[in-house]
Formats: sequence, structure tokens, C-alpha cells
Amino acid sequence: MTAVTEKPAVPGTVEAPGGAWKAVLALAVFESRRLLTRIPVLLAFAVYAGWTVWRDGRAWGDYPALQDADRATQGAPMLIGLAVLLSVNLAALRSRRHDTERHLAVLVLPRWRRTAAHALSVVAVALLTAVCVVGQFGREALRPGAIGHGSVGELLVGPLTVLLFGLFGLLLAGLVRSVLAGPLLVVLFLFFFLFLSGMDYGARWLLPAVEEASPNTMPSDLMGRPAAWHALYLAGLGLCLGLLAVLLAGARKPAVFAGVAGALAMTLAGGVAQSAGDSPELVKARERASVHPEQMQSCVRRDGSTYCAFPEWGPRVADWAGVVDRVRSLAGGSAHEQDLVVRQRIEARYGLSSDSALASLERPHEVTVGTQWGGNRVPEFSAAVAGVLIAGDEKAATSICDGRMVPLMWLAVGWEAEPLDALRRVRLDDTVTGSSFVLQPTDGLYMTEVQTEVLRALLDLPRDEAEARVKDHWGELTAPKVTTARAAELLGLPAPEGKDKCS
Repeated sequence: MTAVTEKPAVPGTVEAPGGAWKAVLALAVFESRRLLTRIPVLLAFAVYAGWTVWRDGRAWGDYPALQDADRATQGAPMLIGLAVLLSVNLAALRSRRHDTERHLAVLVLPRWRRTAAHALSVVAVALLTAVCVVGQFGREALRPGAIGHGSVGELLVGPLTVLLFGLFGLLLAGLVRSVLAGPLLVVLFLFFFLFLSGMDYGARWLLPAVEEASPNTMPSDLMGRPAAWHALYLAGLGLCLGLLAVLLAGARKPAVFAGVAGALAMTLAGGVAQSAGDSPELVKARERASVHPEQMQSCVRRDGSTYCAFPEWGPRVADWAGVVDRVRSLAGGSAHEQDLVVRQRIEARYGLSSDSALASLERPHEVTVGTQWGGNRVPEFSAAVAGVLIAGDEKAATSICDGRMVPLMWLAVGWEAEPLDALRRVRLDDTVTGSSFVLQPTDGLYMTEVQTEVLRALLDLPRDEAEARVKDHWGELTAPKVTTARAAELLGLPAPEGKDKCS
């Protein structure tokens, strides 16, 4: 009788062509499932989903600008990335924590292939993040009032951030065989993020996501963000970290060394290109849009008024015209039929990191409108239209410090379904009593305590009755230097009490 002995498998060998890589893929599927069910990752995705739902409609209302909406997808994935960093780091150290490394060493999968499987599990989570990002952006893009154009490079930042963090956690597991390294790295990263966020242009782009301080919206072709180069930088850096983790685990193969070299080249190319700053052509285009917007705009006529907008904002003209018509319908005298020029203006010379105010125009019957719309922007624009109808131009309107402020603010909010709510939203301190500044696209106005009191009394009347009283005495109500007490008398309202001095 002959005994048949089997030759034991040698670590790192395979029984059939491609068998080891099939095992790697099977292990990657297993690790992906475990990674997606880790409590930190589940919590991170839950926070992401909850934050997205809560934020729905709060940032731009029904009027999103897609060149802003794409950047809004970059913040939440950083939380997912930190959770993935911790979870991948713990998963890669599992065999050390449970003292099973010597048992795994006899399998057909050497350590470097098991490391590759962990890397592929990170790719799976990054792809799921990409689905979330597309859903978040797609919802804004499908809104009827959406304008502008998103950037693929900006949308890639979120998934690439998750990939970068996860692969960094994997590399850390090969460098530092301690479970404390991951949490300490998270703290270090947060400090690093806060430190670099206040540095110059080039240094800020070393971060995964680059926030801009300005709330202003600019045309897509004036954004000047090197989104594509930044995505290349993140992809190259993530690939480099992953290949280094595999190399550190024992994969001494020419293909791996070549991959590391290629990933370093991608990282350097993207890093250098993204830190180049604004091109001379972009600087000139931004200056032209700020100083001579008429050279970049198209104008249309509606009901006698002219509306000039940058190309992407053409759909907004109907909304602007609707506000102008409602404000003008409440006016008396010649203002009831006064033609206006509504011009969209921006201050783009200082880029997205600036929040410069727009100076008031001195051209007669010309009104400024900004690049954002919806929410508080509507009563602010309405106040600007009312000021020009009464004072003749924006500069003169900002100097009003008499009873004319009562009919001005009546025009601004009297047409609203909830005029007191509109009054609250257009005032700087969100009040409807006392004195306060009134916001508009350019320099603001100022309401005294007495003017607010008279306006409140006027708004308490039925709208038709209040409109009739304003129109009957329009000439005297809008005469320069008319007192607020006289305005109240003309409108048949009680004499006001309180201070009537502008600050």
C-alpha cells in the first residue's frame, strides 16, 4: 500500500492562474462589507444623510447656483473619510490585535495581498460616497430655478477625500503597529486643517477640500478654482499612499515601484499646477465683469424696463421683472410708470475669498441686482427698486433721512403676502420695532424708530386702503425733507412717538 502525501502549500503560491487575485477580490468584498458596517462609518453616513436632508432648500432656496452647489458636496465626506481612516487602520491591525498573524502567514495570500484587499475595500466606500455626492448635487441641479454649471473636478473631491483618508489609515497600520495611532492622527489632521486653512493660496490647496470665505456667487467662467488639477493631486496622493502600503507589506515587484513613481508624478503635477494662482486672462476678465459688466451681459426689455444679466442668469429676469412690477404697482405719480434699468453686478476682482460690498450707482433709474436670489435677497432687491423710484438713483436713496422712508419701505414690503416678515428679513437686526439698517444689494438704508412705527401702522391697514392713501398723497410723501410726523398726518395715522434721528 502506497501512502500519498500532499506537498504543503507554500505561502504566496497559487494553485491556478489568477487564483490568488480571485482570493484577493473575495477578501476585498468581505472587508468592504465589514468596513461599511463599522459603527463609525455607519454614523458618518447617517450624519451625512441627515445633514443633507436638513440643509435641503436652506442654502439657496429654490434658486441654487450649481457652481456653488458642487463645492457644497465636499465638507461632509471629510467626516466619512475620518471614520474610514480609523476603521481601516483597525481592520489592518486586526491580526496583530488578535495574535493571528502567524496563522495567516501559512495561507496562499501573503501579507501584501491582504493589504491590497484592504485598499480595495476603501475604494468601495469611496464609490458609495460618490453615489451620495451625485445624489446631493443632482437634487440641486434638477430644481426648476437652478442656474450655472457644476464642475466634475469639484464633485470628485468628496470621494477622493474618503479614498485618501482610508489609504492613509492603511499605510499608518504598516508604519505604526498600534491602535492608538489612528485616533492621534485624526487629532493631528484637524490641527493641520485649521492651521493651513488660514495660510496663503498655494498652501490651502494642499488640503483635501478648500473652502472659500466669500458668500458671493460668480459666473462659472470666473471661478478660477483649479478643480481638475486638485482632483489629480488627490488621486495621485491617494494612489501613492495605497501603493506604499502594499510595498511596505512586502510587494517588492517592479509594477509596484513603477506605480509609486507614476502616482508621485501625478501628485506633483497636480500640486504644482493647482498652486499657480490666477492667470492674467482670468484677472482681466474679473476686472471687466466688475467695472464694465455691460461688456459681458445681454439685456432684454420687459414692460418698458431693461434687464441686463450675465449669460447664466437669463432665467432670473422673469423673477426680477415680477418684483419690479409689484413694487411699481404700489407707487403713485410718475413713479407708477417709471422705466428702470436693472443691472446685475458683482465684485470679482478679489476672487472668491473676498466679500467686498458694491458701491451705489449714481446713474438715474438704474438698480443693482446681485447674483444670488431667493430668501432675503428678494426684499433687499425690492428695497433697492423702491429707493430708486423715490430718490431717482441708488446713491441718493442711501442718503434719505426723512419721512420718505415710510413710502419707500411701503413699496418694498407692502406687496408681500407677509409684509412684516419681509420687513424683518430685510433689516439687519431682524426686528420690526425700533431703529435699524435696511439691507439692499449696495449700501444700506436706515430707518428710525419713528419711521418704523409709522410704517407698522400703515401695514396694519387693509392693503387696498393703505395703497389708496399713499397714492393720494404721493407728491408730498416723496418730497425731500418731509418729516415723518407729516407723513403720518398725510396718511391719516396716529402721531408717532419716539426718536426720529438718523444715526
